[in-house]
Amino acid sequence: MFDVFAAVGDRTRRGILERLRREGALSVSALAEPLPMSRQAVTKHLDILESAGLIERHVRGRERIHELSASPLREMKDWLAAYEAEWDERLERLRSHLEGDDHDPRDDHEPGDDHE
Repeated sequence: MFDVFAAVGDRTRRGILERLRREGALSVSALAEPLPMSRQAVTKHLDILESAGLIERHVRGRERIHELSASPLREMKDWLAAYEAEWDERLERLRSHLEGDDHDPRDDHEPGDDHE
């Protein structure tokens, strides 16, 4: 999973993944066209994405076609879900505290009341 985090940690690679998601399978030339770098540099980014399992490479004639493989992203999402739930709970408690909604019914005991 570390490979996936490292791969998506780069803005260029996230952009490549987004294009593949939106446009479908693309050649190296098509992916390199709008980027301000050499085709060789784009190929290095593609190699990293492929080694992380985020894209699949197919040969079509003389072109190498790259296609998104989203399963590693789903695995990462599932792993992060537990942490997301924990942080949501913590943030909700903080919100309640800040808004004064953290009322504890045990604090309702009046001095001199004997409800025990």
